[in-house]
Amino acid sequence: MHFLAALIGVSSFFLKSVNAIEVDWTSDDSIKSAASTIAYGLVKYYTGNNTGDVPGNLPDPYYWWEAGAMFGSLIDYWATTGDSTYNDITFQALQHQVGDDADFMPSNQTKSEGNDDQGFWAMAAMTAAEQNFTNPDPDQPQWLALVQAVYNEYVNRWETDTCGGGMRWQIYTFNNGYNYKNSVSNGCFFNIAARLARYTANDTYSDWASKIFEWEQSVGFINSKYNVLDGAGNAGTDNCTQINAAQFTYNAGLFMYGAAHMYNYTNGSDIWRERVAGLVNSSAGVFFQDGVMWEPSCEKTAAKCDVDQQSFKGHLARWMALTTTLAPFTTDTIMPLLKTTAQAAAKQCSGPASSDYKGPDGTACGFSWLQQSTFDGNTGVGEQMNALQAVMATLVDLAPAPYTSENGGSSQGNPNAGANDDNKIAQPKPITAGDRAGAGILTTLVLGGLLGGMYFVWADEK
Repeated sequence: MHFLAALIGVSSFFLKSVNAIEVDWTSDDSIKSAASTIAYGLVKYYTGNNTGDVPGNLPDPYYWWEAGAMFGSLIDYWATTGDSTYNDITFQALQHQVGDDADFMPSNQTKSEGNDDQGFWAMAAMTAAEQNFTNPDPDQPQWLALVQAVYNEYVNRWETDTCGGGMRWQIYTFNNGYNYKNSVSNGCFFNIAARLARYTANDTYSDWASKIFEWEQSVGFINSKYNVLDGAGNAGTDNCTQINAAQFTYNAGLFMYGAAHMYNYTNGSDIWRERVAGLVNSSAGVFFQDGVMWEPSCEKTAAKCDVDQQSFKGHLARWMALTTTLAPFTTDTIMPLLKTTAQAAAKQCSGPASSDYKGPDGTACGFSWLQQSTFDGNTGVGEQMNALQAVMATLVDLAPAPYTSENGGSSQGNPNAGANDDNKIAQPKPITAGDRAGAGILTTLVLGGLLGGMYFVWADEK
């Protein structure tokens, strides 16, 4: 009886999972309709607009940074499709999470917040500024000023004592990962510096963007093939010499889209054209299989991708599409890949409604687009957001190019925004050699499971 019940349950699951979202890829209206269905399913995961919940937060198991990423993608959804359905909850969430110092360090997150976490909220605010999203009232934190606050705090966290520069992954000493400098944190810094440069026409930002990119190259986090590697420890004598060579889609996207802004801001300079082209060509070779995007560092490993990693691909899809707007010479390479990826992503959106997925039955999006129409059984915020960004990428020409302060951007800035990290929470005693050793062991344990499944990613780097 138990076997029969299980068989019936499995059969029911597959029978309910055969109805993928249908899309006519020659029709913008059909693509918009598909994006609308996927967006609806994504927002059904959000509980921050429920009575008694906290605006801007996603429920467990999703971390705070992913909520910021989601709202950034919803701004792009509005700009691309013209559908303002989710603008109110997006506005509310972004404003609620700015924190007392208007820098995306709210009291409910500060103690555990990393530089990358803060960065994804800042990038959402940058998107709001660039797309002329609804501006807050004059007495409230403005989108551009919020980004400038984070930028200024990043500048203060730039540390030359180890690795010749760079920011640490974590802000505070007591968080695991403090003794690790990585591409995602410094990629967030680079991305917002480059975008601030273009938006404000202020060379201070572009100088920092160049400095960050060249530092990444100097320590080998961006190698000669323009592969963006994860990071390295900086405790004791490590000094970023033992590089974790994992490659993740969102790291490549952070630098690609930032480089596209620099290419555009410098009127197509040779150096930034070379960097954009290098990042595009690297991504095309590393992150696509038979024309479909995938996450090679974990998608086919025994450990599989964790909840965070399950959301990375969508960011690369969105930033690749936007790169074609700012650096049109990349279009012929990027758009064919994004079109085949979007088609595969839409085919994965065939999963059933469930206690986890509360969108329409047959529209839950799976993770592995390589599976095409065979639903892989994975659902969540990351999977739904990935598919939304992949489908929207094919409509990039419908959205306005990112505005600047000189061509219609209306967000107001404050170049002196930001606060001192030491004033936010009480600081612990200075870290000791023993603490460093312990943190190094913890980092090794955390990374060990990931590294074991990625020899094939490294092999090309040796």
